[in-house]
Amino acid sequence: MPHIASRYLAEGPRVGIRPYTYEDGAEFIARARESKDLHQPWLFPPTTDAAYAGYAGRLIEDRSKAGFLVCEKDAGEHGGALAGFININNIVEGGFQCGALGYGAFAHAAGRGLMREAMGLVVGHAFGPMRLHRLEINVQPGNTASIALARGAGFRLEGFSPDMIYIDGAWRDHERWAITAEMRAAG
Repeated sequence: MPHIASRYLAEGPRVGIRPYTYEDGAEFIARARESKDLHQPWLFPPTTDAAYAGYAGRLIEDRSKAGFLVCEKDAGEHGGALAGFININNIVEGGFQCGALGYGAFAHAAGRGLMREAMGLVVGHAFGPMRLHRLEINVQPGNTASIALARGAGFRLEGFSPDMIYIDGAWRDHERWAITAEMRAAG
């Protein structure tokens, strides 16, 4: 079912971003299941009703998180469909004004530039209405698509952290990428 534009927090030529709802569960789960080969071993989005309810609930109710669903705007084959998601986790206010991004495209949208457009919308929303100053992305070195998205959105490589995040049964190395409001304004 296409989503009306007034529900978008921000929109570009091909995508809009909007908050998660519990009603998105069936489509999100179906898209996550279709995208298993694309996502793993990098990320594991929810693929059951119960897992989605918990996941979405945290993004909806926890003030230290903000979740954005990426929706296609065209009226073509996938018009209105969920194309992916970008979440801001570990939001710290006060003097820090920072958050850490996590994201994933769904298989039907991969490689079409939709996530790059959406990343720009989320960064703009984070530095605009959310009044954040810095966003970080932690990505496994072998995840070339995710690194390309970070680089293409203007994030800079700031370092390497061995055994940083526990994923798929092991502590995984991560590259640390970041962008600040000043970097974006200058770019």
